[in-house]
Amino acid sequence: MNYSRSNPSQRYRDLMAQYRVMHGEGERFLGIPPEQTFSGISLLPHLQDIKRLILQTGAGSILDYGSGKGTQYLPQNIRQDGRQWDSVQDYWDVDYVHCYDPCYKPFSDLPAGKHDGVISTDVLEHCPEDDVPWILEEMFSYARKFVFATIACYPARKRLPSGENAHCTIKPLEWWGELFGTVSARHSGIVWEAKVSHIDPVRSEMVEQTLRGG
Repeated sequence: MNYSRSNPSQRYRDLMAQYRVMHGEGERFLGIPPEQTFSGISLLPHLQDIKRLILQTGAGSILDYGSGKGTQYLPQNIRQDGRQWDSVQDYWDVDYVHCYDPCYKPFSDLPAGKHDGVISTDVLEHCPEDDVPWILEEMFSYARKFVFATIACYPARKRLPSGENAHCTIKPLEWWGELFGTVSARHSGIVWEAKVSHIDPVRSEMVEQTLRGG
C-alpha cells in the first residue's frame, strides 16, 4: 500500500502518539526530563553544513522539519573564526526559521507554502519505513532551493513508552541514497545533502558519510 500525509500507516499514527507522550512526560527509561526530550539540539553540530548550503543557494528562509521543541533557536553565543553571533538564525543570516514538529503542539500545524531550505536532523530514522517515502517527498515539496538531512543507521539510546527503540527504520547508506535519488528526481533544481552515520563493523566506531545531489 502507498501511504501518504492523508493516509499514513497505522504504525505512523501509533508512533506519533508515543512521541507526543514523550514530549510531555520525558523519556522514562533513561530518566530524561520533558524539557530535554527531543529539544532540538541535535541540529547544533550541523550548523556549518547548513550555512554552507545557505550561502551556496542564496537561501533566505528555513523550515526545520521535525524541529522538536525548538530550543536550538533560543538566544545563544555562536563563535567561529573569531566572530560571534547571538543565535542560530543570526549565524545563518536568514530572514526566518519556521519550526514544524507534528508531535509538539506549539509547532504541530503543517507549514504553509514553500521555504528556501528544508532541514531535518535526527528525524527520518524515527519514522516507519512504509512512511519514509512520503515524508521525504513532503520535505522536498516544501523546498525551493535545498534539502538537508541527518540520518542515524544504528539503534538509539532513547526508548519509546512501549519499550521499543526510538530508531524504527535502520537502513544502510545505499538504501537512503536510492530513496533520496528517487524522490529528488521529481524535484529538479533542488540541491540536497544527507549525512548518514553508521557503526563501522571493522573498526567498531562511528562513521559519517555524505550523500549529495541536485
